Amino acid sequence: MSTVATYSYTHSVTYVTDNILKSLKDIIVLSGLDPEHFADRWESNTRAIKTWLGTGDLRKVVLEIYNPSTDKLVTRWDIDIVYGWSDGDGSFWTDTEQLKYAIKKAGLLPSQAKYKVMLDTKPGRPDVEGWSKGSYRSTDGMVKQSLGSTVEHSGLAGQAGYWRQR
Repeated sequence: MSTVATYSYTHSVTYVTDNILKSLKDIIVLSGLDPEHFADRWESNTRAIKTWLGTGDLRKVVLEIYNPSTDKLVTRWDIDIVYGWSDGDGSFWTDTEQLKYAIKKAGLLPSQAKYKVMLDTKPGRPDVEGWSKGSYRSTDGMVKQSLGSTVEHSGLAGQAGYWRQR
C-alpha cells in the first residue's frame, strides 16, 4: 500500500510542477512578454519546483514582472502551494481558463518589461543547483487579487493570484 501512495504522491508532484510551469509560460506569453528567458531556465525551474514540492519545502512560486530601467515591480503573480495531499480519488485538474481571464483583465504589459521566477521555500530546505536566496521587489501601493486553486492533483495544489496597482 505504501508503494501506491508513494507513486501517487510522486505523480502529484510531477503533475503540479508541470502545470505550474505551463501556467507561468501562459502568463508570460499572454502578457506580451518574451518567453525566451523562461524557456532557457525550464530545466532548472523544473528541478527546483519538483524537488521542493517533493520535500514539502516549497511555499510559493513567484513571477515578478518589473521595469528594468527603474527596477520597480509592474505586477507579480503568486502561486501559493497547498499541501492537502491524500491518496483518495486521484482527481486532477488545471483551470487555464481562469488564468487566461485574469491575464486578459490585467492587460498586456510593456514589451520592455522583464521578469524573474522566484521560489519561496521553508528554512532548512535542501539546496538545488542554480538556486540561491533572494529578495522580492516591494508590493507597496499594490493589492493582491486571488484566483483560488488553478492546479490540483489529489489535494496537492497551487492557488494563483496577481498583484496590481491600487
